[in-house]
Amino acid sequence: MTEDILINVTPFETRVALVSNGAVQELHLERATQRGQVGNVYLGKVVRVLPGMQSAFIDIGLERAAFLHIADLRENRQERAQATPPTPIEKLLFEGQSLMVQVIKDPLGTKGARLSTQISIAGRMLVYLPHDPHIGISQKIGSEEDRQALRDRVQALVPKEEKGGFIVRTQAEGASDDELSADLAYLKKLWTSVQTGARTLPPASLLHQDLTLAQRVLRDMVTPITNQILVDSRTVCAELEEWAKIYTPSVLERIHHHSSERALFDTANIEEEIVRALSRRVDLKSGGYLIIDQTEALTTVDVNTGGFVGGRNFDDTIFKTNLEAAQAIARQLRLRNLGGIIILDFIDMDDEDHREAVLTALKKALAPDRTRMTVNGFTQLGLVEMTRKRTRDSLAHQLCEPCPTCQSRGNVRTSRSIAYEILREILREARQFNPKEFRILASQNVVDLFLEEESQHLAMLGDFVGKQISLEVATGYTQEQYDIVLI
Repeated sequence: MTEDILINVTPFETRVALVSNGAVQELHLERATQRGQVGNVYLGKVVRVLPGMQSAFIDIGLERAAFLHIADLRENRQERAQATPPTPIEKLLFEGQSLMVQVIKDPLGTKGARLSTQISIAGRMLVYLPHDPHIGISQKIGSEEDRQALRDRVQALVPKEEKGGFIVRTQAEGASDDELSADLAYLKKLWTSVQTGARTLPPASLLHQDLTLAQRVLRDMVTPITNQILVDSRTVCAELEEWAKIYTPSVLERIHHHSSERALFDTANIEEEIVRALSRRVDLKSGGYLIIDQTEALTTVDVNTGGFVGGRNFDDTIFKTNLEAAQAIARQLRLRNLGGIIILDFIDMDDEDHREAVLTALKKALAPDRTRMTVNGFTQLGLVEMTRKRTRDSLAHQLCEPCPTCQSRGNVRTSRSIAYEILREILREARQFNPKEFRILASQNVVDLFLEEESQHLAMLGDFVGKQISLEVATGYTQEQYDIVLI
């Protein structure tokens, strides 16, 4: 299996698609006006300490104050490691205090960014932990022998006077000592720059900004199975080649400029895939389908058989639909960048072996995902509970906004409901005012209803209040919008 990475660049936006076996597996976008803050290091200023929540609000120069919980304080982590009772946050922080912090979650909805004082700076092979003197190995390196060998190699390269630690990333497998040393030196240089800024810059200053989306592709997304990286901007392609020469030489030969007249994203039908990724419904090849609903608290995925009747019996049909759904769900989570609590409602299966097979298929399909997640078994209600780390907005939150008509409810009140509300409002106003006429400004549907089915009720109200009631279609009004003008 091979993967291609497509990078579409415009002055206002960069979009990245990871394509495997002809299907889009991941979509990432970064806009010039909305660049994410995850990974950025700031010199923050404590603006409020909340003992009751064991949290603090930190000013880092963004629109909303960022949020720091005691669990993300470096001092608290050290106490937990030593099995000692945690020190209350009000004894560790005070208002006006300057504090070096790192963004671990972008602002989501009405929530500010989530912060940590446990700084980590990512390189291609290593992640530098300036305040945590240990060497960890990526959990995705499965062999214990390989893990120990990598730990020993990195330990030998780290200077004895080094007080910080490192996490060895999956990309370090097979890397030479020279490559590891180069990554180590690069990270130390970045940290020195951060420390200098912390001493010289005022509070709410940016000390270190994470790489651009295109550069993060080379650092984080390229794997041994990556076939090629196609970039449709000659300038950005040259910049990535220069960056790769310094930091990721092994990736250099896979970077190519897309010079065809056909748009890069059109070559893999990615634009159509983006539209489908914003839909609630995901059709399966068998005829079944998924319904995906994203809410503030959690995301739900409902599996339905739809028109699939291909099994030998009903149980077989359900089992095959659920197996196919497990593959589709894993892809949709990556494609839509869904995070937080996720509830999967597979079609009910009575056979315990079938349930285990579906759960195994789901975990296998989720394995290539770089985002940390946990998957629990089936609950008593037949649901699968899982979590997927959320650091950035989902694709839908990046590309869409609340519907101005229904205000994100997903439905609107009927024209009859609005008509009756208007009648009640006229009755209230008639008790307070004495106009010559009430004029109703409303949408075409509501006006048509008053002229036809509700004309008798409108006439009865006019007789009751003793005033003329006229109608006018307000072009551009939604079904729920209306005005009552007193003339």
